[in-house]
Amino acid sequence: MKYTKLPNTDIKVSKICLGTMTWGNQNTQDEGFAQMDYALDKGVNFFDTAELYPVPATAETYAETERIIGNWFKKSGNREKVVLATKICGPGDYTAHVRTTGFSTEALKEALENSLKRLKTDYIDLYQLHWPERQTNFFGQRDYKHNPDDAWEDNFNEVLQTLDGFIKAGKIREIGISNEKAWGTMRYLEESKTNNLPRIRTKQNAYSLLNRTFEGDLAELSIRESIGLLAYSPLASGTLSGKYIGGKLPKNSRFDLFPRFAGRYNSLQALEATEEYFKIAQDHGLSLTQMSLAFINQQPFLTGNIIGATNLKQLEENISSIDVHLSDDVIDAINAVHNAIPNPAP
Repeated sequence: MKYTKLPNTDIKVSKICLGTMTWGNQNTQDEGFAQMDYALDKGVNFFDTAELYPVPATAETYAETERIIGNWFKKSGNREKVVLATKICGPGDYTAHVRTTGFSTEALKEALENSLKRLKTDYIDLYQLHWPERQTNFFGQRDYKHNPDDAWEDNFNEVLQTLDGFIKAGKIREIGISNEKAWGTMRYLEESKTNNLPRIRTKQNAYSLLNRTFEGDLAELSIRESIGLLAYSPLASGTLSGKYIGGKLPKNSRFDLFPRFAGRYNSLQALEATEEYFKIAQDHGLSLTQMSLAFINQQPFLTGNIIGATNLKQLEENISSIDVHLSDDVIDAINAVHNAIPNPAP
């Protein structure tokens, strides 16, 4: 395994981060336990979850993933071996079953206390805001279109003040953001610098060969401001494993079980790009999965590559990508496809 640190901290984390989004829906508790055992044995010490998981989010399965992790901590006694990240979900129609109060002080307190109970721990290493409260372009929206009727009011200072209280109480160690844009990130930085408030350490955004939009303003911001990327959906919901090439739809795959998640990856451009990347991998004796993950592992702005799997065979291949180094020839070939078919699945 290779390790780095959460930026400007002494918290050592594996570059491969174990994602948990399927536990409690596609995966049972026993399967989640097996994945955590295997990952820890392979040197993965960084686990990421969220109060909203598993996804698709429903009232019936709400927070089941955190419960599974908490049960594993209780059974294994491995809490101190893990750098644990979780998230409070933002507002939206799909989270109304959780709460409708956004990132208010009361909402943050409720969310954190409930996560601590479910996870059976006294503290969270990295506490993240799952997406912005304001209306902006995230979750697959290409461009920003301003809504003058957005009821959101600037509360960056209030949010950081509340999180600062959690840090001082020993309930969280560091903070991060997710699905955030450049403007929101800079507002958090401005408030932390001006008012001596906690600093954002990481940004968890989608990043894959089919969605390299992070490489715009966010990459420069990440490097110049030392905010590490936690890349989620690095295989584009399994598309970059190659299992859907040629119109295949494996039984019990994510797109088979939840067809609505397949939309952005089924465009002609996304399908064409995936096939071109598959050819590059074949030409260089690589699996598409490992090439796709290794590309992310080599990025200078990366802190953690959040891999997810529904079985141990997938998990083994994903974790072992850390040992794959892509040559300049492979990188050049990947970039040629990207230049011809840029970001077909944002």
